[in-house]
Amino acid sequence: MVSVKDVPADVFIDRLYKYIKENVKEVEPPEWALYVKTGRSRERPPDNPDWWYIRAASILRKIYLYGPLSIKDLRRMYGGRKDRGVKPEHFYMAGGSIIRNILHQLEAAGLLEKRKEGRILTSKGRSLLDRIAAEIRREMDFKKWYELYEIDEGGEK
Repeated sequence: MVSVKDVPADVFIDRLYKYIKENVKEVEPPEWALYVKTGRSRERPPDNPDWWYIRAASILRKIYLYGPLSIKDLRRMYGGRKDRGVKPEHFYMAGGSIIRNILHQLEAAGLLEKRKEGRILTSKGRSLLDRIAAEIRREMDFKKWYELYEIDEGGEK
């Protein structure tokens, strides 16, 4: 059986975020999502207008691989080093509000459930991720690795 570990992460997250955007109506970015940074270590908000769905897909993948995960665990995973000018760099955790809102939306969609030790995937969520991984794996058997990225002749995605 094919799992999420058997396919490239970037191809999987790209396919999963497109599925979430089209089919999971509970996952919707709030109004403030266009203007907010994702953490203290970032200087600007994300450039991609679909970043909310990409982050939701990434969170689902991380919970599949490393779950159960708490909000603090996810804040640590999405955190980064802050450039503080001439002072030494320092690690800061990512913002918790974004992660918390995405987790609530995924729980409302029935893909996650909350336990005492953290969030885990439901059977519906696990089957969704396994199904998408199996589709990608089937394509990998027939295509070259670079054909999975849907790159046109000019090298643009």
